[in-house]
Amino acid sequence: SPQLYDQFQLIIKDKKQISKNLADQIANAMKTWAQSHGATHYCHWFQPLTGGTAEKHDSFIDYDKYMNVISHFSGSNLIKGEADASSLPNGAIRSTFEARGYTLWDPNSPAFLKKYPHSTILCIPTAYCSYSGDILDEKTPLIKACEALNTQSLRLLQLLGDTQTQKVTSYVGPEQEYFLIDQKHFQQRDDLKQCGRTLFGAAPPKTQQLMDQYYATIKDRVLAFMSEVNSELFLLGVPAKTQHNEVAPAQHELAVLYTNSVLAVDQNQIVMDILQKMAEKHQLKCLLHEKPFQQVNGSGKHNNFSIQTESGENLFNPGKEPFENKRFLTFFTAMIAAVDRYAELLRVSTATPGNQHRLGGHEAPPAVIS
Repeated sequence: SPQLYDQFQLIIKDKKQISKNLADQIANAMKTWAQSHGATHYCHWFQPLTGGTAEKHDSFIDYDKYMNVISHFSGSNLIKGEADASSLPNGAIRSTFEARGYTLWDPNSPAFLKKYPHSTILCIPTAYCSYSGDILDEKTPLIKACEALNTQSLRLLQLLGDTQTQKVTSYVGPEQEYFLIDQKHFQQRDDLKQCGRTLFGAAPPKTQQLMDQYYATIKDRVLAFMSEVNSELFLLGVPAKTQHNEVAPAQHELAVLYTNSVLAVDQNQIVMDILQKMAEKHQLKCLLHEKPFQQVNGSGKHNNFSIQTESGENLFNPGKEPFENKRFLTFFTAMIAAVDRYAELLRVSTATPGNQHRLGGHEAPPAVIS
């Protein structure tokens, strides 16, 4: 009901604990919606330290007090899940016998349906932690960082005389570059199949020297693939905005509309999943490795970011007179100072094995933030 929705949004805004009654009502509404679309199972969808996502499917059944099997999905099932998780990366903070992990519902990120040929799954975005509260995922540090940004930005705005702003949010518009190659060619390359990038072979006579692939007319086969990707993303609530050919041969890009940083990361995981699934359907292979081929551009994931107030004011907007804009100058110099002071931390965050290959070929190396 509208009243239930308003109550739920108020709890999110004020960061209050949700009541059992309200959680049960939301869970029942989710179950009803999912089952109306053919869903039989739900999962807590989370982002462990693997670079991808993880999920464990549970059906919408349980026992009643008489031990009869009934259709059931409670607020407790929605809010918290438990997984063995002994094989997921944990930074050596746990022994195998202490492997219990918990998933915790993130109400700021909408639930969605994953449809397969023979089943449909209700996916509930969650955070992931250990029994003792240790962070075991990629989402939780981002949520904490966004909260810290909000707290310190409000403090800074108040020092500048702004006592009206109540919230500052980090926004990201992520881009996703990728390569598409024919499935039969992919199957001939053991290095691509095992590593996601080439380990041997010679460069072709012509690659990207003339830049004639960049923004060129998209080939029919690729455009058909892109069209189906967009349709699937729209159904999942991911607003795909831009598509075009990139610099390297067979390289392309997809960008979605910007949103708050936590949701943007969730959406990017969905984008990568759909790109790979749709490629299989079109007898193509989508390569998401940062540097699948030497001597041509690698695939970046540019993050166009901003921080905004709840009224939509961009704190990085210089305005018509930037040298007189104290707020812009303060936040802009604070950002530069943060990059300088925490350069090692930023460098570590980009120094993944795949990203280390992304050097040369008209692209910014991973050490550069522009």
